[in-house]
Amino acid sequence: MKTLKLIAVGVILLVSSSIHAQISVNVNIGTPPAWGPVGYANVEYYYLPDVQAYYDIHATQFIYFGGGKWIRSRHLPGQYRNYDLYNGYKVVLNDYHGSRPYSHYHEHKKKYYKGYKGKPQKNYRDSHHDYNDHDDHDHDNHKGNGHGKGNNGNGNGNGKGNGNGKH
Repeated sequence: MKTLKLIAVGVILLVSSSIHAQISVNVNIGTPPAWGPVGYANVEYYYLPDVQAYYDIHATQFIYFGGGKWIRSRHLPGQYRNYDLYNGYKVVLNDYHGSRPYSHYHEHKKKYYKGYKGKPQKNYRDSHHDYNDHDDHDHDNHKGNGHGKGNNGNGNGNGKGNGNGKH
């Protein structure tokens, strides 16, 4: 009887540990990047008109044309390494679910030309890099001291923020 109880307890512990192992594994594949536009949970690709490239959300890779072929990379090509993904416009390709969004590249390039701006977008998170005190950026979540560039340029205008000086 004791042996039977020990075997039963052992089986229960074994099953519960395997269930726990299955539940505790949580992989964030397909999570939109911090610079991605909010509100598109089931999308697979963005098209970036300014750099004429795609971003594969699931693979976390950029797709761009170079050397006569389409390349997948974790980074943009060298000439666009300093491109500001937070401020650049992202076209959400919610109507494409294949593995080669570039099969529609000529249509995308024509419809979403360099400099294209559609409806305003809000990113998942604001950029964490320095803006070098440029006044031409509009970021909804920055916190400042309440002093922005005013209409008269003297620095006492209607800035955004709650007064704690954090960025």
